[in-house]
Formats: sequence, structure tokens, C-alpha cells
Amino acid sequence: MIRTDWTRDEIAALFNLPFGELVFRAQTVHREHHVPDQVQMSTLLSIKTGGCPEDCGYCNQSCNQSVHAETGLKATKLMDVRAVLQAAAQAKDNGSSRFCMGAAWRNPKDRDMPAIVEMVRGVRQMGMETCMTLGMLTPAQAAMLGDAGLDYYNHNIDTSPERYGDVITTRSFEDRLDTLEHVREAGINVCCGGIVGMGETRADRVGFVHALATLPRHPESVPVNALVPVKGTVLGNMLADTPLAKIDDIEFVRTVAVARITMPESMVRLSAGRESMSEATQALCFMAGANSIFTGDKLLTTGNAGDDKDAALFARLGLTPLRGDEPMRVAAE
Repeated sequence: MIRTDWTRDEIAALFNLPFGELVFRAQTVHREHHVPDQVQMSTLLSIKTGGCPEDCGYCNQSCNQSVHAETGLKATKLMDVRAVLQAAAQAKDNGSSRFCMGAAWRNPKDRDMPAIVEMVRGVRQMGMETCMTLGMLTPAQAAMLGDAGLDYYNHNIDTSPERYGDVITTRSFEDRLDTLEHVREAGINVCCGGIVGMGETRADRVGFVHALATLPRHPESVPVNALVPVKGTVLGNMLADTPLAKIDDIEFVRTVAVARITMPESMVRLSAGRESMSEATQALCFMAGANSIFTGDKLLTTGNAGDDKDAALFARLGLTPLRGDEPMRVAAE
């Protein structure tokens, strides 16, 4: 039985387990619901960079650089559909089974939707899973994406409800939940996670996992990001001055393990920040139940480990990429 009634006390108790016991429990749950040595490889492409009116403290894509993020990132227009499909084809050749497309918008304009729909259909015709992250959606926009066959829509809650206002002020936590509801109603799988290492406390990490694990239906994909501090952003500058606020590797693995235990059927993805993790830390994350990664050299505007390093790591750990024609889960015995 998949629980959606986790309490904060129960989740806090998981975080407090001895590390070996926690990882053992997470690996046990993982093996009950997933093929243990398979990891899904996904590629993320920024199809429209910069110019976003939001004030997310971790992000360098704000249009109001003078106020929010002096990072020097230049805004671009929405990519041509053909260029996006060429990038998807290359990602498939490199072993990715899911292609994710992200645009720096508060919400897409209706005039942009026909091109977005064409991208979704084109990538699906290649036999790849599709994912989009475009900001907030109206019910009509979500329905258009659902009709186009979009497999996943990413819209992260970022952090705990209590911490949220310290990170973002231009939209509310409830706004995030509204978009998730529109996505569900359109029949699209939900990709929803957040970022750790933003100076939050463990209680905030408990609240973050609790918010996801008590949704009426767990997200099918849960990305766990480690903050990549970008100079010029609010959080990047803050962590440069207070390095002790950064999350340590063991606490990051604990977060992955608790996500796996509380959301057993979800794909738990190592996302941003992986390029700075040691191979040993990544191996512990896989032991703790992570079974999806972003591959390639870049995640939107930040660096990533790269295909060659990932192939070498998989070979050392005996992991195999999950192909698009393979089942994502195995039934519990």
C-alpha cells in the first residue's frame, strides 16, 4: 500500500535513523518497486533562457538583473522547433530515454503554445519520454500539453512551505500546487521536487519531503537538487559568505533515502549539483534509492557531470541505463 498520510514526526524519525539503517531501509523499498541496477538517463535543454520576472533566490534567469541577480546571463528567444528536435535526437544517441525542455517563464504565453506542442510531438515521435517545465500553467494550457502527449510536467515546490517565502516572493506555494492540479487534471505525470542546500534546516527538509509525500498522488518523478551557488544571485551571495550553511554529502544522501522510503514508486532523480559530488557520494545516492539522473554537460544554465564521466561511473558501479522500451518498475513480490 502506498501511503500519502505521512506525518512530519514520522519523516523526522527517518532522517534521525543511523545512516546505515536508513540506507538499508531505502534500498529495501527501492528493490520492491524498481529494477535495482537500472538508472534512467535524462537530458535537459533550455529552450528559452533568461528574462524571467520571478525573483527565485537560487536562479540566474531573472529579467530584472539589477534587482534580483547580477549574473550577466543574456536572455534568448524561444528556440526553433527544428533545433530542439536535433538536440533531442543527439540526446537519444547518447543514451537518454527522457528529454526535458525548460523555458525561463513565469508562465507561457498562448502564442508560444503551438511551437511547444510541436516540440512535444516531435520528441515523442523519436520514442523518448517528454518533459516540460514552463512555469505556471492555466487549465487550458495544461490540456493542450496533455492532448499533445506530454509525458511529464516539471514544477518544483522548491522547499518547505515555511521556508518558501524566504526563497521566492513573486508567487506563492499555493500557486505551485494549483499548477500541479492543472497538470493532473490534464492527465500528465507530475515531476516535482526541490532544492536542498539553500541554508535551510533539517526541519525544512522534513517539511519539503512531507509536502510531496502527502500529495493526493505522489509525483511520478522527484528531482532532488543540491544548490549550485551562482554568484550574483541572492542565495549564491549568501552561501559565499556563510559556507557552513551548505548541505553536507551525508545529509544530502539522507534526503534522497527519505524521499525513496516515503515515495516508493517515484523515480528519484539526482539533478543539479551532481557535478560537484564525488563518485562515492553519487554511489551512496544510488544505494539510497536514486534511479534517475540528468546527463550531458549542462543543466539549463549550470554545469553537469557530462556523458563520458557518467558512462565511466556506471561501468564502475555496474549500473545500466534504463531504455525507453523497458519497464520503469518491477512489481513487489
